[in-house]
Order: sequence, then C-alpha cells, then structure tokens
Amino acid sequence: MTLDTEVMSLRQVPLFREVEPSRLKLLAFTSERVHFEAGQVFFARGETADAAYLILEGAAAVSIDGPAGHVRLALLGPNALVGEMGILADQPRSATVTADTATTALRIDRDVFLELLAQFPQIGIAVMRDLALRLEQTNQRLATRAGKV
Repeated sequence: MTLDTEVMSLRQVPLFREVEPSRLKLLAFTSERVHFEAGQVFFARGETADAAYLILEGAAAVSIDGPAGHVRLALLGPNALVGEMGILADQPRSATVTADTATTALRIDRDVFLELLAQFPQIGIAVMRDLALRLEQTNQRLATRAGKV
C-alpha cells in the first residue's frame, strides 16, 4: 500500500478528519500497518502500553479475566481506537485485545500518539469523548448485571 493510499484511508477515520494531509502522511509513515488473524492477540492485560491501534478493517474484542471468568467488555470495529488508555494513564494494559475476525490495524507508537494529541487538541477531545462513552456503556452493563443478582 502506498503512502498516499494510507493517507486516504486515514482521512476516512472521524478522529483524523481535521488533520492536514501532510500530518497524516507523517502519521502513516511513522506507523505500521499490521494484520491479525481471528483469535490473535493485539496485546494482553498487564503488558506495557507501547502503542495504540486504529482498527481499519475487521473487529477486535476487549476482555478481562475476572473472578467469575472471562468477560468481554467490548467489540470494536473499523475506525475504533484501542490501546490508548494505557498510554494516557501511563499504566500497563488494563485489558486484553484479541482479533474477533481477520483484522487490519494501524499500530501507532506511544510517542507518536502523544505527539499527535499535543499537536491536535481536537483529536485529544475526540479521544476523551470516546473514552467517556465507553466508560458509560461499561457502567450501564455493570448496572444491568448487578440488577440481575
């Protein structure tokens, strides 16, 4: 895939629509397109948060192993960002992410991701909104489960 094709692909992602093409070209150049087969792990809970992943095609499951066993927290599809929480919190991964189907993602190195947020506050706001929405959805699922006990 050419750099220009990567930039066109990134322009389709709502998170990057406001970013100028020259910056997207730099992002595409400094990032790595990676492929995962269904069942392959992006990263595991407890690992160092060294990159964020932007899902371009396919789907990835976010899960944890708790006292009650394996719990799927979310299923994320195209244009979803995953792995950013560990980078933002400067903490190890809080969950395991596994390809649910054959998945193509853009692996964005930690330092590149942080620089992108520093240069483009609108991306930081979009990431915060997405995190807040995911937290709200998780709270709702927990409340629903607690009501069944």
